[in-house]
Amino acid sequence: MKDDFDLSNLKTPKKRINSRSKGSAFERKICNLFNSTFETKEFCRTPGSGAFATTHSLPEHLKIHGDLITPENFKYIIECKKGYNKENLSSLFSSNSKLIEFINQAKKDSIKANKPFMLIWQQDRSDIICVLDKHIFPSYLDFKSLIYKDYIIVRLKDLLKAEINFWFN
Repeated sequence: MKDDFDLSNLKTPKKRINSRSKGSAFERKICNLFNSTFETKEFCRTPGSGAFATTHSLPEHLKIHGDLITPENFKYIIECKKGYNKENLSSLFSSNSKLIEFINQAKKDSIKANKPFMLIWQQDRSDIICVLDKHIFPSYLDFKSLIYKDYIIVRLKDLLKAEINFWFN
């Protein structure tokens, strides 16, 4: 006996996610988190999502590096990344790793801005993590962390517990 049911229309195709809006929403989330943590309204998204400083001819004092506009005395430039779920710990050992690419991008912006970088990254349904230069990471901060070459990787929720002088000049 043969069934004559057509089941092909029951499977709905996977909805495509707009990566630009996903990244923008994540940047807003980080701005809101920093604004509420530091009781300010000075953290906001960079126009053009970080590329503004490189795509516009602005005087040096108006150039913005990274994905977020930060208060003047904030110590870091911030690069935000959301998703990239195929990346994992073993990606650090791969020469074509997106995570390494993100670190290099943040490092390049850091040099231009003459400030250390903070790469803030979240994979779907995971903790938000930060990648920082391990030389600027204070030894008194005793968080669970991972050291990779010259960088330290730590959860943002732990890092936000650091004293105010860790964040601001």
